[in-house]
Amino acid sequence: MVNFGNIWQYLAVQAPLQSALSGDQFNASKMAVSTYTLPQLPYAYNALEPYISAQIMELHHSKHHQTYITNLNKALQSHVAAIASNDIAAQIALQPIIKFNGGGHINHALFWQNLAPAGSDDASPTAAHSLVSHIQSDWGSLELFQKDFSAALLGIQGSGWGWLVREESGKLRIVTTKDQDPIVGGDVPILGVDMWEHAYYLQYLNGKAAYVENIWKVINWKIAERRFLGAHDDAFGTLKAAV
Repeated sequence: MVNFGNIWQYLAVQAPLQSALSGDQFNASKMAVSTYTLPQLPYAYNALEPYISAQIMELHHSKHHQTYITNLNKALQSHVAAIASNDIAAQIALQPIIKFNGGGHINHALFWQNLAPAGSDDASPTAAHSLVSHIQSDWGSLELFQKDFSAALLGIQGSGWGWLVREESGKLRIVTTKDQDPIVGGDVPILGVDMWEHAYYLQYLNGKAAYVENIWKVINWKIAERRFLGAHDDAFGTLKAAV
């Protein structure tokens, strides 16, 4: 069958295809797919002010993220129909649509959990003792890590994301992804930052550097610690709740 480069595996785990079996025969015409829904934010739209405005948060969450979900659900239904009709060309044509919108849903669902109101206990690096200790061991200090991560964010050309990931070996690594490509394979996304213009432009205009500087004030270190210490699938718990 078609290969979505691991993104299909993520989606299948979170919203598995419901299939019908007739004896030992798989009946593709009776296959259906679960529907994704917009996850609720764990804070109010104005909770991240003054660093991220309520206007940006509302538009970003209720409009942009919702659009990815709407398009993903539509593409998945079309993919099921293409399988049922044995339309290989349609299945292949749907791959980039599912990857883009599925990635948009995955990335944003992770991103919302990555944020917390400035000044809260969750937004303090002291909430991530194990992670910060590992960062200090690898980068020398939290400040040097933030400098490297910020440089990676500002080095993204066009639209994309910056991530701190934990490799299967336990090593931490800063990576960037283009457009809505998600973190796939064995890497665990510890924290991610959206560098699409819709994440900051209404407030910062072309001042990306100011956005990147201020995003550190609303990083949810408690969630980052939980992902760092948890299993691979634990990082995607918010997606399971949004099916």
